[in-house]
Amino acid sequence: MASKFYITTPIYYVNAPPHIGHSYTNIAADTLARYNRQILGKENVRFLTGTDEHGQKIKKAADEAKVSVLEFVDKVVVQFKDLWSKLEISNDDFIRTTQDRHIKTVRQALKIVYEKGDIYEDKYEGWYCTPCETFWPKTQITDHLCPDCHRGLEKISETNFFFKLSKYQDWLIKYIKDTDKNPERIYYIQPASRRNEVLGFLENNKLEDLCISRPVERLSWGIPLPFSSKHVTYVWFDALINYISAVGEFDAQNIYRSTWWDKDVKVVHLVGKDILRHHAVYWPIMLEALGIRQPDTIFAHGWWMIDQDKMSKSRGNVVNPVEMADKFGIDVYRYFLLRDVPFGLDGNFSEASIVKRFNGDLANDLGNLVYRTLTMIEKYYQGVVPDRNNLELDKQGLNIEESIKAMPEEVNSILTSSNFSLALERIWDSINMANKYVEETKPWNLAKDNKTNELKAFIRLLVDVIRAVSVQLYPFMPKTAKSIILQLGEKEIKKGEPLFPRIETKKK
Repeated sequence: MASKFYITTPIYYVNAPPHIGHSYTNIAADTLARYNRQILGKENVRFLTGTDEHGQKIKKAADEAKVSVLEFVDKVVVQFKDLWSKLEISNDDFIRTTQDRHIKTVRQALKIVYEKGDIYEDKYEGWYCTPCETFWPKTQITDHLCPDCHRGLEKISETNFFFKLSKYQDWLIKYIKDTDKNPERIYYIQPASRRNEVLGFLENNKLEDLCISRPVERLSWGIPLPFSSKHVTYVWFDALINYISAVGEFDAQNIYRSTWWDKDVKVVHLVGKDILRHHAVYWPIMLEALGIRQPDTIFAHGWWMIDQDKMSKSRGNVVNPVEMADKFGIDVYRYFLLRDVPFGLDGNFSEASIVKRFNGDLANDLGNLVYRTLTMIEKYYQGVVPDRNNLELDKQGLNIEESIKAMPEEVNSILTSSNFSLALERIWDSINMANKYVEETKPWNLAKDNKTNELKAFIRLLVDVIRAVSVQLYPFMPKTAKSIILQLGEKEIKKGEPLFPRIETKKK
């Protein structure tokens, strides 16, 4: 097992304010970071997020806003930072591609690859999508439309610099498929459907070399190439470098040094499925060309949809994460995003679905268990938590005790593949077992019949369940877990209001 954990989100493009998709990735990364801090210690976990601030779309957005590019990006960056603060995202670092540390590393990486002979200059004639900032080969386009955004392409002829992706195609296929000698390689691209997608693309298409520059005369807003004053760096070659520029640097011998990219570190990238190819094709090849080890996992999650349609500003169906957090609570928003859909699949967002999760899982199950347990401690033991000494449990109680003992290892195994929904389901198994135990044991009858030891064992088990659940729940719902621990106390409870008072819904 790795002794350190380094997790990243994509760096978000600042041509527009953040939306639910950004919050989804960061909440997932935050959960894994918090979870690993519990196991490895705070000092052994690094969580990086940030912003991508170069490129044509940003220059265009700044021009439309009639402000300088730097003024524009500074304003939008604040919106991202404010959102992460609002959602209690615990990132250790926030990188911007306009920072000196990043620019220095990008230029050094370009210089290394250029001197190695993996970058060359050539005249390019082809079809270009300005919104996606991507050149497309004829083989991948129809009707002169962009394969990604389906908008019109522009034919461009210019001299640029190209990175030899094609040289590394066979290496990348072999690396991804080499699971016999390296079983952990099965987690390299996740979920399995995305791994198959990448392999299918690589095995059925010849990789085109990647254009990694733009002429200054067409785009001045970018990192200048170290070997051509007439060109700036293509935004994707620039952006991907952030994962290493934030945590290390190249030494005088062009060897990359970082305590967060050593062999004893588990490196995980979380991205949306729309940028899978950049992360699972471009990035691995860039690292190999630079002589740097690969990440352990590149996980591409799905999209959130509205009525089966992808969210977009043009459709007017973008969900504002701040509004959702204000309306339902931060932890409820976090819980819904991570529980409702397996990470990796597309999900359909609706407020009705949040209310259903709120009233069911959170109010009826978790909230009810905590409140009724505290009420019983208050009623039967004057608010003092019973000791566990010499308490004997019945068969049902012993099964519950085994469940909470097994929970940490089972949750850990599930989170190896970032299956947040299944991990939460496992936590709720213990919650539901405890609630069922209350209904079937009927503690009020134990009290009435003066079964003192049985009642004490019963109440103490419920306390142990709630404490075990709160530890496992903390990475997902930190505020809720802290509230539960505070109310339970060490010896004496501090009962507050119910955690999740039901939301009344209109009857049809």
